[in-house]
Amino acid sequence: MAVERKKILLRLDPVVHDALARWAADDLRSTNAQIEYLLRRALADAGRLPSGVGKIRRPGRPAKEEDHE
Repeated sequence: MAVERKKILLRLDPVVHDALARWAADDLRSTNAQIEYLLRRALADAGRLPSGVGKIRRPGRPAKEEDHE
């Protein structure tokens, strides 16, 4: 069963939001996914990323799953 993801309200300077949105588009991510990616990277760099954290999905469209029936 999937764990429900936490929702937060984040207030950003509009210029910062626009820069994040452009960066996210360049990386084929949503702005939300880009923020999570950057937060995870910052946590890992600081040695604060919990060991049990799930993997983040790669950028772009999810791969099509083939039916093996």
